[in-house]
Amino acid sequence: MLFSPDRYVDALHFAARRHLGQAIVGSELPYVVHVTSVATETIVALATDRVDDPDLAVLAALLHDTIEDTCETAAARAELHVEIGRRFGSGVADGVLALSKDQDLPKPARMADSLRRIRLQPREVWFVKLADRIVNLQPPPAQWSRDKRVAYRDEAIAIAEALGDASPALHARIRAKITAYEAYFDALS
Repeated sequence: MLFSPDRYVDALHFAARRHLGQAIVGSELPYVVHVTSVATETIVALATDRVDDPDLAVLAALLHDTIEDTCETAAARAELHVEIGRRFGSGVADGVLALSKDQDLPKPARMADSLRRIRLQPREVWFVKLADRIVNLQPPPAQWSRDKRVAYRDEAIAIAEALGDASPALHARIRAKITAYEAYFDALS
């Protein structure tokens, strides 16, 4: 079996409860659409790029934003990390923590720090970061300036370069999405 459907549903329900009331930026869609989209990208890649622990990849995909986007304090982040570990295993909890940007760092240092921590994780976690950025390379919010759009693309390039070795399928997909995203540089509302 590729991954456990029961564990998938458990993680999906957990993520849906944690993200309840949140919407995708620039949309009215519930945030759970984002995490299931990241899980879908991950699952599709798992069909061709085999890993040791498919459950780690899929569960981390569903839970990847729970610590970063639902906790206001370092204490709350630590508590949620422990809860995820109890419920889904320490590997999943550590992967989700690595995928969470450290809010205590200055904003310009967060991505490099996150990529460094992700690279210390099994490649299943790398899949999730690649899939997350693939999903996020959609039309940007209308209020984003050209410079912000270019910077977002540049971050995607850094992610592809740092983690692309984990999955040829996801690496090809993120590169194609980066190229397509460049059409939004001058398409400001």
